[in-house]
Amino acid sequence: MELPAPLRQGVDSLLERVPLPALKQAAKTLSERYRAELRDGRLHMGEEMAVKAYLATRLPATYAAVRASLEALSEARPDFRPASLLDIGAGPGTMLWATTDAWPTLERAVLVEASAAVRKVGQSLAEGAITARADWIAGDATIGFDGVMPADLVSAAYVLDEIVPLSLPKLIERLWRLTADTLILVEPGTPAGWRRILEARQQLIEAGAHLLAPCPHAVPCPLTPPDWCHFARRVARSRLHRLVKEAEVPWEDEKFIYLAASRRPAPARAARVIAPPKGGSGKVMLKLCRPDGSAGERLFSKRDGDVFKTARRADWGDTLD
Repeated sequence: MELPAPLRQGVDSLLERVPLPALKQAAKTLSERYRAELRDGRLHMGEEMAVKAYLATRLPATYAAVRASLEALSEARPDFRPASLLDIGAGPGTMLWATTDAWPTLERAVLVEASAAVRKVGQSLAEGAITARADWIAGDATIGFDGVMPADLVSAAYVLDEIVPLSLPKLIERLWRLTADTLILVEPGTPAGWRRILEARQQLIEAGAHLLAPCPHAVPCPLTPPDWCHFARRVARSRLHRLVKEAEVPWEDEKFIYLAASRRPAPARAARVIAPPKGGSGKVMLKLCRPDGSAGERLFSKRDGDVFKTARRADWGDTLD
């Protein structure tokens, strides 16, 4: 997956005069903070150079994870056409770009972001390229959203990992209260990210939410540690991306976990592929999370006829009727 052309062009324009050594150092610092999931009160992207490092190294991967999550939401609710978006911890507008790509009819968006440097970059990238009316608000996910109105789609991507665990239930409560239709959460595809999603999942179920994706059921998750639920999306690396990361491979795999919950039920539930398929001559093994609440591997072979043809085309994260 690649960034939309206007976004890629905007990023390239912002970074063309940035010295490579400074960008490398900022990217290294940013990566260390993300990997450590630091919650020391300092913004990951509080400074201009950190924002530029994010654009060069993290934006493509974050966009890919968010866009893939929206694809799953759209598949679960084909009738969903959000007119409004509320994005908490918006960064440089990653969710805004992904949402307008998924639903070009989006009319308006409110983006809440604490960092002034990030808001400035996000506004610059969206100006003249995003048709939806976008209002940027200075705000922190840990405080109330006074004056913010509910939206059809409410989102928080790569935000929960920056919040102190004791504050998460209150944040989820606020997000759900502002959700007119559907809430989507996206987190790093780590065991810790999965646990955060599980806690939010249970809280939302108790609040009356209907799970749309990735779960095909609302009973407790059948996976147990050291296993955990996550997905991956391959991301194309630009030349600058490779230079900053000193990488030779022209791609990377972004691992993520997400949750889409709605005030309206999904029209149907299908099993989901929750691990990379294992192929062989005339057969394929899929690990499935099923609507009955169970999970496990199933072998499909040519003897299964059309079902095998469907299974052979299925990828990690896909649904399988």
